[in-house]
Amino acid sequence: MTSATQAYTYAAPSSLIDGRLGLATSGGRALSGPALAPRFFSGVVTQAAPAAAALLGVADVALARYHQPQERGWVRDPVVTCNGDRLRFESFSACGGVYARLDLLQGALDGEVFDRGTTNVDVNAPLREALARIGARDPLHLGVGLDELVVTTTDGAVVEKKVPLPERWLRGFAEVQVIASGMDQRGELAGMAAVRFLRGLPRKGTVWVAQAGRDLKVSDRPVPGSVQLAGPNRLATLLPLLRFATALRVYGPSDAASSAWELELPGMRYTLTLSPERWRGFSGEGAVLDDLATDEAENDADVVGMLLNFEPEVEIGLLADRAGIPADRVRAALTQLGVAGRVGYDLAEAAHFHRELPYDKDNVTVLNPRLASARRLVEAGAVRLDGESATVRTAGGTRQVSLADGSCTCEWWWDHRGSRGPCKHVLAARIVARAAVEVSR
Repeated sequence: MTSATQAYTYAAPSSLIDGRLGLATSGGRALSGPALAPRFFSGVVTQAAPAAAALLGVADVALARYHQPQERGWVRDPVVTCNGDRLRFESFSACGGVYARLDLLQGALDGEVFDRGTTNVDVNAPLREALARIGARDPLHLGVGLDELVVTTTDGAVVEKKVPLPERWLRGFAEVQVIASGMDQRGELAGMAAVRFLRGLPRKGTVWVAQAGRDLKVSDRPVPGSVQLAGPNRLATLLPLLRFATALRVYGPSDAASSAWELELPGMRYTLTLSPERWRGFSGEGAVLDDLATDEAENDADVVGMLLNFEPEVEIGLLADRAGIPADRVRAALTQLGVAGRVGYDLAEAAHFHRELPYDKDNVTVLNPRLASARRLVEAGAVRLDGESATVRTAGGTRQVSLADGSCTCEWWWDHRGSRGPCKHVLAARIVARAAVEVSR
């Protein structure tokens, strides 16, 4: 597994002094263009205590290795996006199995927006300690991006961090957005019922959760409509927020594998998305591969990407009209943009949002080796179609592919049965089949 190196450079460390939280920013993208230290927002957080606790939770997830809790991960600073009417803080666990996001909405913010865009923010050890001390009555002024006065009073104390970003971690950050877009709400609890439920969960093992009347019921086997929860201890960063919670919502896909857990807080939402197993990251799920394999996706992504303006909600119909392409191709383009770190997905609003993660979109193929292998098979002429079936020749032998159900005779398919996306042989066969349809038109 190879790693890229991400360098964070801050004009000064982030700090919390006398109720003023100044979050230092690193290089990023804004509507006004690339910026070394963009300044996005300055104003009051009307709900100081839950905001501080939730921001601390996002930062804690970035450090965690949930399958090896005795080990601490590399410090990867959270990502913040200003979408104009809200601030979104995101992080991804070092083990690659937990995604966290805090959405500070209009009801929690009162201030001035200077620009829209995405950057990293410095969350250092002294800041963590200070955030943990904020009480319900404490005032909190938030600055995302330091003004010139703050920088000059720190004597130009430049902060530099260099951390590895493994391919597995980068792929996971992209995959989780596509997986979330396939989820639906499966359950909801209000107020104290949510508190009792989360505090009563076991810490280990795998359980299934389903709505039963006004309650959520936990069982040791799947039931209709249930959501799988593997490693309940991975919900640990929800617990300090329970005293502020007004509701808990649970989301899951039709196969009840991954799950998402959203706490509604005053003027904000805190969401954790978990991989299907405690030891299993999102990077191998393969959810993006079919959309990436389409011939139009890359070109469509370039067109759609130029139309994005850090909107809090990306409207697919509007994009389709403006780009002059069908809605299904817009969705595939959004998948391509998601792999490039350029869109996320908001479960509460069932919509994509625009942001720009700090890595290169040209890594799309590199970060998806199955897709790269499939394209090599196509280029080598290794695929022969026969109706709804295909034969794929490889160095390890001939594989038989069913285009109807996406099955294959390779070891990958027999090990995973499609639960982690299509194998390279199925991908190659689908690419050739799509090309054959285009030629016949």
